[in-house]
Amino acid sequence: MEVATHKPRRVLSIFVLAMLNVSIMASLRNLPLVAEFGLSAIFFFFIVALFFLIPCALISAELATGWPKAGGIYIWVREALGDRWGFTAIWMQWVHNVAWYPVIMSFVAVTMAYLISPALAENQFFVFSVILVGFWGMTLLNYLGIKTSGWFSTIGVIVGTILPGLFIIFLGISWLAGGHTAQTPLSWDAAIPSFTNVGNLVFLTGLFLAFAGLEVSAAYASDVKNPQKNYPRAIILGAVITFTLFMLGSLAIAVVIPKEQISLVAGLIEAFRVFFEYYQLTWILPLMAFLLVIGAIAEVNSWIIGPVKGLYATAMHGNLPPIFQKVNKHDVPTRLLMMQAILMSVSSLIFLYMPQISSGFWMLTALSAQSYLVMYILMFIAAIKLRYSKPHVPRAYRVPFKTKGIWLFSCMGILSSCFAIALCFVPPTTLKVGNPTLYALILGVGLVIMCIVPLFIHAHRKPHWVMKVKVTDDQK
Repeated sequence: MEVATHKPRRVLSIFVLAMLNVSIMASLRNLPLVAEFGLSAIFFFFIVALFFLIPCALISAELATGWPKAGGIYIWVREALGDRWGFTAIWMQWVHNVAWYPVIMSFVAVTMAYLISPALAENQFFVFSVILVGFWGMTLLNYLGIKTSGWFSTIGVIVGTILPGLFIIFLGISWLAGGHTAQTPLSWDAAIPSFTNVGNLVFLTGLFLAFAGLEVSAAYASDVKNPQKNYPRAIILGAVITFTLFMLGSLAIAVVIPKEQISLVAGLIEAFRVFFEYYQLTWILPLMAFLLVIGAIAEVNSWIIGPVKGLYATAMHGNLPPIFQKVNKHDVPTRLLMMQAILMSVSSLIFLYMPQISSGFWMLTALSAQSYLVMYILMFIAAIKLRYSKPHVPRAYRVPFKTKGIWLFSCMGILSSCFAIALCFVPPTTLKVGNPTLYALILGVGLVIMCIVPLFIHAHRKPHWVMKVKVTDDQK
């Protein structure tokens, strides 16, 4: 009698999983956003981590280890609330990128301006043009498949994100060690934020977006030894590393640029310029700008195809018309990629109408955060429902404190998400956004449209939309 042998399962260490979480959360474009808070960012990091990051990580880990099928958030919410809400959840995860892509591409445009002419950093038509050309170029690159574009993302993240991030922290420490005056208070009192003006707290929402995405890494929770203990440890380690990078990197910006002069888009490269001019290293600035551009483009490139693949998975269940179900010979859903690029182009128009580049940057950041948080609300509700409707489904990881724990962490996540969504409607005091009522109206209409579209599509879907055979663009 033969004994069946099984290939040993690859096991991730706590450190490797923590690094995966860092790669998802850490992004240098967020440093100027955090720098706005100065030393009080420590308080806000703690609040966001406690009420959003930890609940999100623990809840998504339980769902990922209980329902590890391809589809992620779509499968989790569908199992709990039905196909309509499952489709809505994956749609919100995808559509938030439509607002996020112009944000990161505007960072690329402004940084590129320092390679050509710094005056172009405030030229709205230049920024808009770079966004369109850059994103459409990467969209066409992804037509060739993930193998062709994957190498670029891997190299880009290393040389364009990790190295510049460590470098600006080193420059900030050297600046303070040299006895220079910091442009932001570094006393204990400065660590306590002021709550007198809600408009000063609006950028807190950006931290929610910075910490979002852990539902992606949650799929690896079952690959960790003793996930019940080690997965939370990996989350904590990843959060501490991300916190350290964000905190020190943002403070490096805050110590050399006064708060009222920090640009949400150009703050990072401006800080490098100040450091390099003082240390007489201005020749490095074009090189640093080039590396930051490569890193940002690599970040966008790594996200372009992923969410589209998730949306494509719902198409196979008949949630999208057949026109969006076709793939090319590289197994890339080209029609969905094309739709994504068109919608991104439309959302980028906001840069032509906002009084400042930073204003458009923030408005799209807020809209992106709001739509993504709607997905998280659905995820938290689904977690509670599945504990009662499917309690016997094996889960390699379960949220601590049994039923009380699932209610506690889910409610913390729901309440914090609702708070952040509402906070977005308050115009930032440090930015020119025009009429406050019009600002809130634009965000409100944008969010409502994003939520209604998937419900409308699902309500009007047809039986023949269900995919029976995979269709490629090469087939007639």
